[in-house]
Amino acid sequence: MKNSTAGSLKALIPFVIFVAVFLSAGIYYNDFYALPAPVAVIIGILSAYFILKGSIPEKTATFLEGCGNKNILTMCIIYLLAGAFATVSKSIGSVDAIVALGLNTLSPVYYAAGVFVLASFLSIASGTSVGTIVALGPIAIGLATAGGCDMNVVGAALLCGAMFGDNLSVISDTTIAATQLLGCDMRDKFRNNIQFALPAAIIAFVFFIYFGTGNEVASTNEFHLSLNNVLLILPYLIVILLAFLGVDVFLVLIIGISLSGVLGMFMADFSFLDFGKKVYEGFTSMTEIFLLSLLTGGLAALVEKGGGITKLLHVIKSKITGTKSALFGIGAFVSIADAATANNTIAIIISGDVAKKIADEYHIKKKAVASILDTFSCIVQGIIPYGAQVLILIGYSNESIDYLQLIKNSYYLHLLLIASLIYIFFGAIKESEKVN
Repeated sequence: MKNSTAGSLKALIPFVIFVAVFLSAGIYYNDFYALPAPVAVIIGILSAYFILKGSIPEKTATFLEGCGNKNILTMCIIYLLAGAFATVSKSIGSVDAIVALGLNTLSPVYYAAGVFVLASFLSIASGTSVGTIVALGPIAIGLATAGGCDMNVVGAALLCGAMFGDNLSVISDTTIAATQLLGCDMRDKFRNNIQFALPAAIIAFVFFIYFGTGNEVASTNEFHLSLNNVLLILPYLIVILLAFLGVDVFLVLIIGISLSGVLGMFMADFSFLDFGKKVYEGFTSMTEIFLLSLLTGGLAALVEKGGGITKLLHVIKSKITGTKSALFGIGAFVSIADAATANNTIAIIISGDVAKKIADEYHIKKKAVASILDTFSCIVQGIIPYGAQVLILIGYSNESIDYLQLIKNSYYLHLLLIASLIYIFFGAIKESEKVN
């Protein structure tokens, strides 16, 4: 199986088939998660065997090399550990403790702003926007009703906070995918990303204070804050701190898992056997994204070997006029991929190889590319009407939330797009440029 130096549009067909199958199934079943993504990838892989040139053994060797890529395997193991940490910490009550801490300090008068902050912290700590919406959705909707707040504004605050953490969290699957595929440090990506994400979040917080004001009523919070609850938040805080300090991500997650287990044994009647089962449950919770990453790595290798990546690069580069337009092109590419798949992690995996090659050729900082991949995919994921985050949120409200009003009030997502564009066109993004 010879690698085409000129590139081939034909080699991209298996990739297009994967996206088309995934997208078509989502439209047909009115559920973009009805068909498991790994199944759609397998269909794309099988089509590659029929479409691309070369013998079966050659294609199989290429596929396995792609699956065994160091970055792909690293990403897969991190997913397993992140799943274990999230499951163990949740099972001992850490998520409830975070919710309790936030809700006991919130006033319904400024409930939207409080929900935004609470959702931001929970999503950064847990690394999942969907999990954050699932955890806070029913509570936020109920208290918004009791507080006389605009349901659309409170819903938007929850959505924005969830996407804020999904974009920045060091244990988010989008961060893991972006940094591993680009080959940059998670801490560097976080520091780079927060330069434009934090200002957008601060301004959004002010907007939520102004537009989300409700009525002063008695809190309906059923959670009770205690010293135990405060202690149960420690695993999340330590994971965030160690990751920020640059400790190896494997060690960070192992420490987080171990600390959660120890706290559970002393404070939550959590036996060693329970701990072991929850660790494994966390592993299995990441099965889909594990298989997706592994199989997509193999498909990408087949497409690249057939000259598809080279051709795609040629098409994108024909529209590039310089470093800044190159980075903008990367953002546009991952945005289209996310709109097509309704999954920001898949979008990043799809775009990662092309993004890295563009970054290398135009000498763009890897942390800048990782930040833009993650940010643009999260922005699109937060606004598409068929994304899991929006669908779950509207479902919790019994359709009391209007989609257009929800997006209109999602101030953070709009501000993040503006901040990202300012960063692209005015920030220090070249490797030769040095910033603190």
